[in-house]
Amino acid sequence: MGHVADSITLTGLAVRANHGVFDFERTNGQTFLIDVTVWLDLGPAARGDALAATVHYGELAEAVHAAVAADPVDLIETVAERVARVALSFAAVERVRATVHKPDAPIELAFDDVAVTVERDRLWFELAGEDAAARASSSAASGTRASA
Repeated sequence: MGHVADSITLTGLAVRANHGVFDFERTNGQTFLIDVTVWLDLGPAARGDALAATVHYGELAEAVHAAVAADPVDLIETVAERVARVALSFAAVERVRATVHKPDAPIELAFDDVAVTVERDRLWFELAGEDAAARASSSAASGTRASA
């Protein structure tokens, strides 16, 4: 598999969620803005004018929105990795860059934005899946519950 230069970018997806380390963030929630770029070979889709040969950006947006809105966590680093995992769950995606913006972060100084960006690829996704399966198998053997 060679270097894939084609990409689809979704910018500024607004998601209301309750992530953060402070109780008021978990209680009140806030808006997070998500940018996602996925790299894939768009040649087959372009040649055949076939939606099935690409990533449907509407479905990508819905999947990312659902992932960000679900299960509050402390860190936007965790949210960014969750977004990357969701994007890589689309079979055609080879690589992803996911940025989570937290423009209303609890910072006592004037600022425009705080953001975390992660880049992940198909190999990372496959290895992360193997690691999760190994942890689940190990936990099942010891009678404990694996964490995500």
